[in-house]
Amino acid sequence: MNRFEGAGARPAKLRYLDGDFQVVVPGTYVLCAITGQQIPIDELKYWSVARQEAYVDVIASFEAEKRAGTLPA
Repeated sequence: MNRFEGAGARPAKLRYLDGDFQVVVPGTYVLCAITGQQIPIDELKYWSVARQEAYVDVIASFEAEKRAGTLPA
């Protein structure tokens, strides 16, 4: 069994803040806004406060910034 299986594996709802986040609805993971991958809460490092989105890695975060028009395409 992997860490996403079992009764406790469910998506969390978070409020993303500058340098931190607040758990609104408890869960074990969030979904990356770009890739759709599950990100375990304890491994979450990248998010957008403005868009309230999580990203699996820096590449997904960069892609989100390009899509939002904050970076050159």
